[in-house]
Amino acid sequence: MPASTSTSPLASAAPLPTALSRLRDETLDASNLAAYNLYLTAGAAGIRVGVADARRNKFVLLEDYSPVSATSLAGQLQALAAQHDLVGQQGWNSVRLAVQNRFFTLLPSPLFRAGDEATYLRLHHTVDAGHESVHRYTHPSLEIVSVFAAEKALADWFQHTYPAGKVLHQSSSLLEGVIHQTEQSAPRRLYLSISNQELTILAIRDKRPEFCNVFPFATPEDLIYYAILVMQELQLNPDQDTVVVWGDIMHDSELFTILRKYIRNIRFGNRPFDLSYSYRLNDVFEYRFFELYALHLCE
Repeated sequence: MPASTSTSPLASAAPLPTALSRLRDETLDASNLAAYNLYLTAGAAGIRVGVADARRNKFVLLEDYSPVSATSLAGQLQALAAQHDLVGQQGWNSVRLAVQNRFFTLLPSPLFRAGDEATYLRLHHTVDAGHESVHRYTHPSLEIVSVFAAEKALADWFQHTYPAGKVLHQSSSLLEGVIHQTEQSAPRRLYLSISNQELTILAIRDKRPEFCNVFPFATPEDLIYYAILVMQELQLNPDQDTVVVWGDIMHDSELFTILRKYIRNIRFGNRPFDLSYSYRLNDVFEYRFFELYALHLCE
């Protein structure tokens, strides 16, 4: 078995996140982690864990942990790693962590200059240098660079535990997943990803992003306001144009009811195409955990 990494006092002091879902295929071989990729997302919705067989491009584990109030994301992840048989272990083929927040910006690669990340981000977000660190992630095929802030303690723990791992913003995972599913020469379309009081809106045309932003919302009325506002700005018609939605939402929820009321052609999205999923995941709605799955498509 791979050796576990050492944990800080914070890991033992923080309460263990509650597991909402733990699904694992019996073929997962914990003694051969080099055959698998480990994917993590961390944000207001909690910690989520995915494991994919690198050779078969098949997800063989999915776990969802509820957020722990008054505990940092670093504390939550360290507490989970201290008790988990896989998270925090060494020897993976690759490891990726997506942070979920509103603190990011996208830049054309030709305009990006390494070393100026904090300056770019300052136009959109005031970085708390004591608690946040600034990172970047490049989308080579799109010639776009994502610059974003992450909880410093979280990023430090991840980079110490997985020096070769990659940290990216959840919008990058969403972007790669949606681009992978769209067709060349396709007309402009709006995509929504709904999380814990955060709405990510993405517009794609001809496999190129035209709009990407994260909005906070407290009520269903807030959510539909932002969705309709962006549609109007992009000259999309709520009565005619299709909108695709993923995320933490139920068919009979108030959020979906109000979306369906104001957007005629709304539908739930699918899991990322061209990947396989263990039968253990069959009971999970396909429109959930899209950003976690789409980490498999990120370079």
